[in-house]
Amino acid sequence: MAEQMLSDITEGCRLPVLRRNQQNEEEWPLAEILGIKEQNGRKQYYVHYVDFNKRLDEWVMYERLNVRRMQIPRKDAKTPTKNGSGSCSRPGSPDREMVVCPRPFLHFPHRDRPTNCQVNWHGWDPPTSATPPSLCEEPAGSIPKLNPSSQNGGSRRPLVSTVGRKRKALSMPMDEDSQDSSDSVPAVPLPRQTGSLVCDKSHDDIVTRMKNIECIELGRHRLKPWYFSPYPQELTSLPVLYLCEFCLKYFKSLKCLQRHMHKCSLRHPPGNEIYRKNHISFFEIDGRKNKNYSQNLCLLAKCFLDHKTLYYDTDPFLFYIMTTYDCKGFHIVGYFSKEKESTEDYNVACILTLPPYQRKGYGTLLIEFSYELSKVEIKTGTPEKPLSDLGLLSYRSYWSQTILEILIDLKSENGDRPQVTINEISEMTSIKKEDVISTLQHLSLINYYKDWSKRGKW
Repeated sequence: MAEQMLSDITEGCRLPVLRRNQQNEEEWPLAEILGIKEQNGRKQYYVHYVDFNKRLDEWVMYERLNVRRMQIPRKDAKTPTKNGSGSCSRPGSPDREMVVCPRPFLHFPHRDRPTNCQVNWHGWDPPTSATPPSLCEEPAGSIPKLNPSSQNGGSRRPLVSTVGRKRKALSMPMDEDSQDSSDSVPAVPLPRQTGSLVCDKSHDDIVTRMKNIECIELGRHRLKPWYFSPYPQELTSLPVLYLCEFCLKYFKSLKCLQRHMHKCSLRHPPGNEIYRKNHISFFEIDGRKNKNYSQNLCLLAKCFLDHKTLYYDTDPFLFYIMTTYDCKGFHIVGYFSKEKESTEDYNVACILTLPPYQRKGYGTLLIEFSYELSKVEIKTGTPEKPLSDLGLLSYRSYWSQTILEILIDLKSENGDRPQVTINEISEMTSIKKEDVISTLQHLSLINYYKDWSKRGKW
């Protein structure tokens, strides 16, 4: 019977999967099977936890699956395909119909039977509400205002990487002459029509929903990617992908990386240093002048960004790289990108702090730097939407802190109650009015009424 159940588990099925939460407690969230592979004679299943962030997706063994509560998709339901053909549905989408398939419970070693799993006509109900762990970065101290005369070019801020028009291939080809370099560019890149980097979910398929890189070694850090990134397909089966921490080229082995390090002359990002304080520096990079570096940066960033789609046309963008300095050189901490000319007042297209530097205030520093650039340009700005979950937390934290500091420092004139308008807050901070309003609403400092003449004051 166990062999029969193994054969019944197919891609698209949903069933409870054993995992441990932040408190190291066992829980059984509902998950969808996205892929199946066999390793060392045993099958492994790639699962996406429904209503969880995709960064938590993982390969699990059969012992962690509760096949008794397995839900099998109907034959006529829309399911994503590996080649991208046919209709695609996102996790938890309502257009996928499931059939609950109750099975006799099998004894699995090293775990107990879940006693509070229930099945109803809508599927399996998890015993507790599960939410992804919060990775919000802590706010950092303010930075001094930039001197416009000290800049060697435009400036911009980091969060997400991407460039060009929608790709046809899912991976960047490697150089045929040297497979340990990444200087090659797609043969016929499609032209981009806008500067938007928002991911088009209609082109999503089962391949891009699965992590394809196991581990990345960048300098003294080893990073575990969160999402799919279109690195060359021949590199995705390697246990570790090696990157030069200065030029971000990718290599298939440590020996190739060491040989490259003897030839690589870079010890900082290939651009103009526009800001420095203590050990932190910002470099401005033009996506047209430094195309190879920009594309390699986008490939790395896509491993940790899901809400943006990756392009190869970096020409319309400026990249601002934040680094820390030591005796060996300038090491990348994070970055943000921005359009050279934005028709929608975007001062950030993508922004990212690498995982080893998260929760240390660097993300807030990146955000603050982007608004300092907007002040130099004498305009208001806003990040390109939608923001990722971590991006929204970081931005909301920065907006709240900045606006509250202004409200606290208000002084009364002639003994009257101090007042300030939303336009004045926007002008002082370069935060767009819509973001100021949404932040005040989030803090419950402003309320709207049906009668606009009786609006609340604060």
